[in-house]
Amino acid sequence: METKVKNFDASLLVKYGLKDTVAHHNLSGEELQEITVKNNWGQETENGTLVVRTGKFTGRSPQDRFLVKDDYTSEKVWWGKINKPISPANFDALYNRVTAYLGGKEIYVHDAAVGAYREYRLNVRTITEYPWSAFFVKNMFLRLNEEELQNFTEDWLVVCAPGYVEQEPEKYGLRQGNFSILNFSKKIALIAGSAYTGEMKKGIFSALNLILPVEKDVLPMHCSANVGKDEDTAIFFGLSGTGKTTLSADPNRKLIGDDEHGWTAKDIIFNFEGGCYAKIIDLTEEKEPEIYRAIKPGAMLENIVFKSNSKEVDFEDSSITQNTRVSYPIDHIENIKEPSFAGNPTNIFFLTCDAFGVLPPVSKLTPGQAAYHFISGYTAKVAGTEAGINEPVPSFSACFGEPFMPLHPTVYGEMLSKKMTEANVNVWLINTGWSGGSYGVGSRIKLKYTRAMISAILEGQLDNIELKVHPIFGLHMPVSCPGVPTEKLDPINTWENKGSYIQKAIQLAHSFHLNFEKFAGQASKQILSGGPLIDEHHHLEEHF
Repeated sequence: METKVKNFDASLLVKYGLKDTVAHHNLSGEELQEITVKNNWGQETENGTLVVRTGKFTGRSPQDRFLVKDDYTSEKVWWGKINKPISPANFDALYNRVTAYLGGKEIYVHDAAVGAYREYRLNVRTITEYPWSAFFVKNMFLRLNEEELQNFTEDWLVVCAPGYVEQEPEKYGLRQGNFSILNFSKKIALIAGSAYTGEMKKGIFSALNLILPVEKDVLPMHCSANVGKDEDTAIFFGLSGTGKTTLSADPNRKLIGDDEHGWTAKDIIFNFEGGCYAKIIDLTEEKEPEIYRAIKPGAMLENIVFKSNSKEVDFEDSSITQNTRVSYPIDHIENIKEPSFAGNPTNIFFLTCDAFGVLPPVSKLTPGQAAYHFISGYTAKVAGTEAGINEPVPSFSACFGEPFMPLHPTVYGEMLSKKMTEANVNVWLINTGWSGGSYGVGSRIKLKYTRAMISAILEGQLDNIELKVHPIFGLHMPVSCPGVPTEKLDPINTWENKGSYIQKAIQLAHSFHLNFEKFAGQASKQILSGGPLIDEHHHLEEHF
């Protein structure tokens, strides 16, 4: 197939500050893939799926993310190490430098939308330096029909120039040569110096995380969601690697989306995206059949390695990164909800990968505990995921998505608390991490057990089950669960040395309290009561 050059309206290019530029406008996935492979910017697997490498950056660079501080943002944003300010003048200068860099190049313009519920939809135009960046956007954002494309006007613009590295970062208030900047007044996301595609996806997510609560009374959530035959919606919150995508891809339930959703005042849960972006390290068809089967032409693999002398993916190879990824249109999953929205949730799951082996595999939360654990956003980093990490480290990311949340975490926490109470939803903490000891001693909780717990909850089998209280964390643990060995449900039973368990549990409880100190001043008494029962430790042994 010969690639068609679709020249973009030259007057529009001038509007964006682009000169002498050839723009390929709304190319098909096949065309973008062909250009990528022909120029040796990517390869194809044995089944024809596109493979690319994102270069120096194989993940986001949160320390190089900035928000323009101006009249719109100055009083709204929770400024600090997550939301770093940059001046409007520095943004303008960098935008001009990036567009000058793109001048004279071939670029790829893609028009799409975010927000499956039309009332909250935003049109997004993306201008990218690389064809495969446009391929990613085509997978991840909502695809528009011909009529929508003909009448397209963007609400937000994304400009992505991975090849531009700023040589004088300090002059413009940057840390180093790469940057990702959101300008809420001009409605532009500017990304340069990094080819990691997730920067575009999370840039728009971050924008929605300010716009929706402030302007639309919608709670944005870093979660996956699915719906059962009885129209019962389930939401899965969790950080990368906790099982969000895996556990929401359920053959017995329809997938709404795997990562970003809004919860409206009209009791609707809607997907922001049109695709999925799944981690694929150690992927097997047996463990994650839906994701495995979604890897076919139309999908794009990032930073994977082939088995020697073949075009077969080696899913176990992490020599480039642990963060190997695939993006694919949501309809690569057979069982999806169309359109991508449903009613209020019946159950909410907070997923954590506790590498200390301390937290129960399943526990039910009170409203106060739900808000506390939501604002805490706990998981644990294990050895190998980041340079310098040799043993488990507690990791707290407020609202299970702190890097993308421009407002103070308690704003989202109180919105969630109110919605959970009004919807009378059950909230559960699910530990997909370790059992029988910490990382290196114990073992990862089997996926089949986690699936059994979630199925039991969704089928109402734990509604009236006896619960016992964890003496350190105050969590309510079921004493039995269909399909799960009873001794696994109380984590202390899986440890050989009970004293070591208690010591490790107290250590983790302290980490929770230390982390929460920064929120305590703005959190209600009910939320504060949801934390670990750290003051009751002097007679712990009699509880075990």
